[in-house]
Amino acid sequence: MAELVYPPVIGFARTMFQVQGLRFDIAGTEHVPRRGGAVLVSNHISYLDFVFCGLAARPAKRLVRFMAKESVFRHKVSGPLMRAMKHIPVDRERGVHAYENALRALRSGEIIGVFPEATISRSFTLKSFKSGAARLAQEAGVPLLPMALWGTQRMWTKGRPRRLGRHRFPITLRVGAPLTAAPEENAESLTERLRCRVQELLESAQQAYPVRPKDAHGAWWLPAHLGGTAPTAEDAAASTAGRA
Repeated sequence: MAELVYPPVIGFARTMFQVQGLRFDIAGTEHVPRRGGAVLVSNHISYLDFVFCGLAARPAKRLVRFMAKESVFRHKVSGPLMRAMKHIPVDRERGVHAYENALRALRSGEIIGVFPEATISRSFTLKSFKSGAARLAQEAGVPLLPMALWGTQRMWTKGRPRRLGRHRFPITLRVGAPLTAAPEENAESLTERLRCRVQELLESAQQAYPVRPKDAHGAWWLPAHLGGTAPTAEDAAASTAGRA
C-alpha cells in the first residue's frame, strides 16, 4: 500500500530542520538494513527523538514504525498522523496488544523503533533498559539495531521550555552494527549487551559533539559527570519517585 502521509511528513520535518539551522553529524547509516525487519533501539533524551531516529533510516530508504504511548494517538493533531504513519500505540493496560502488533509488523519486514528506557532520561544518561525490544527481536528472528543521539535535548525535553526557533543546534546521531541473539541467549542477557552497545554509541556521539564539555561548563543539558548541571541519575530517579 502506498505511503501517502509518512513521506510528506518527513519532507516537512526536513524543511523545518533547514529553517532551524540544525547541523547534523550522522554516522553508521550503512548499518540500517535495506530490506527485512529490525528493531531500532535508541536512548531517549527529548520529545523529538523519534523524528531524528527516523531520519537515520532514510539513506536506506526505510520508514520506522515507532512504539509510542497511547495518549499521543488520542491528540487531535498528532493522533491522525501517528495512525496514518502506522506507528504502534502502547497502552500500559494492554501491553500484550502492542507487542503483538509490533511482532506482526516485524515479521512483515518493517523496522520497529523502540525506546527501551520507556521515558525520557532527565539526567541525559542511560537508564536501565526494559527487555521488550530484545524479546521482540528474538521472537521475530530479526536483528537489533542500536543507535544513540545527542543534542536533541537542547530543543525540547522534560522540564525545559521548547526551543524550536533558529538556534543552529548541532545534532549528533550514531548507528551501530546490528546485534543478534547468541544461541540459547536469554532476553535479559541480550538486553544488557544491547544497553552496553548503546552506551558506547552515546559516548561516541558525545565525544564528537562540536560543543565540547569545557566550552559548556555548567550547561543544563550536560550530564553531571561531564560538568553540566543536569541532575544525576540518582537525583532524577528520586525526583520522579517523589512525584508518583
